[in-house]
Amino acid sequence: MAKYGLLGRHIDYSFSRGFFNDKFAREQRSDVYVNLDFLHLEDFISWFKNQNELQGFNVTIPYKETIMSYLDELDPIAAAIGAVNTVVIRSKDTTNQSIKGYNTDYLGFHQSLEHWGLSDLNKALVLGTGGAAKAVVYALQTKGFDILQLTRKAQKQDKPANASLDGSKHQLIAYDQLTVKDMQKYRLIVNCTPVGTFPTVDQAPDLPYDALGPEHFLYDLIYNPEETEFLNRGREAGAKIKNGHQMLVLQALAAWELWQNSDV
Repeated sequence: MAKYGLLGRHIDYSFSRGFFNDKFAREQRSDVYVNLDFLHLEDFISWFKNQNELQGFNVTIPYKETIMSYLDELDPIAAAIGAVNTVVIRSKDTTNQSIKGYNTDYLGFHQSLEHWGLSDLNKALVLGTGGAAKAVVYALQTKGFDILQLTRKAQKQDKPANASLDGSKHQLIAYDQLTVKDMQKYRLIVNCTPVGTFPTVDQAPDLPYDALGPEHFLYDLIYNPEETEFLNRGREAGAKIKNGHQMLVLQALAAWELWQNSDV
């Protein structure tokens, strides 16, 4: 029996545990997937050093960035993104383990866009600057999008740390600097923040929603609830909307492929 898990904090709501255990049951596997719910990352690291059952794990909020300093190796794409959501354990022996970090969030997001028909768009508004946002920005850059990214902290600047890959523009501004003209220009809007997730389902990112119209595409990485207040406001304005469920499935399948490939 192989053991896998999800590392995070307060993750009873986890999609991954149910997804993988259902997958194992369908395929008649004896494997198990558990929540690795730790209040502090250091506590997980101490626990991890004394176990030999875990063969791989996913990483979610708030550890996608901080886990990186504890890994033996980083996949080049994960290093470029600056966040890890999948960890592969190369050895089952606790005295001789090597752990490598990957990012399948960007793959899941990239592939989910392919199914949405955005061929005529090349500008995106990205809400948030955390680990998930970094993966989304990377995926959009590989598709040649100009990106306007919103943060609660920074003042306006060009080309933040996660720089453009191919010369496309990447600008970082504060929420209160966003204009109606920006909303009209950046027709794909991706929420990478936890605002609106269960149980605070009545909340939405602070945007001028009156500027939305049928020409907009609103993508929320949140999957619980199925339609967030952010998506609800987009739908009411006639915009196309999409939640994060498909991205989650795609990134999970990509993680599974990594765990099954002993040569990664």
